[in-house]
Amino acid sequence: MRDPALRPATILPPPLIYAVALTGAWWLDSRWRLFLDLGPVSHYLAWTLIALGLLGFAWALSAIWGNRTTVNPYKPASHLVTSGPFRYSRNPIYVSDWLIYVGVMLLLQTAWPLLFAPLVWGLMRYAVIAHEEVHLGAKFGAEYHAYQARVRRWV
Repeated sequence: MRDPALRPATILPPPLIYAVALTGAWWLDSRWRLFLDLGPVSHYLAWTLIALGLLGFAWALSAIWGNRTTVNPYKPASHLVTSGPFRYSRNPIYVSDWLIYVGVMLLLQTAWPLLFAPLVWGLMRYAVIAHEEVHLGAKFGAEYHAYQARVRRWV
C-alpha cells in the first residue's frame, strides 16, 4: 500500500475537470441550445468573475511559491501553506477555478455548465481534494488538522 505522506493520490488533474465540463457544455450547446441570457450585464459579470478568478489564482500561487512548495497535485507538499488566501479557504485555487467556470458559462451564454456543476463539484471533492487532504494530514498531522478545524474547505 502506498504511503499517503509521500504524495497525494490525485486521480484527475483539476484543470482537466473544468476544461472537459466546459468543452462538453460548448459541444452540447452547439447541438441543443440551452440559452442563458442575463441581459447586457452578463458580459461584464462574466469578465469580472474571470478576472477575480485569475487574481485569486495568482494570489494563491504567490502564497504557495512564497512557502517554497508545489502547486502540482501529483507532487508532495513540502510546507503547509496557511497564509494569503489560505487563511480564508483551504482550496483558494479551486474557488478561483469556480469563478472562472461561471464566468466562461456566462460568456458562452449557455446553461449546460450548470447541469455539469454537480459532477464537477463531485469530481473535485472526491477525486482531487479528498486525496490532497489525506496527503496533508499524513504529512503534517496535528498542524494540518488544526488548520482544517479553523479554515473552511471552500469559503
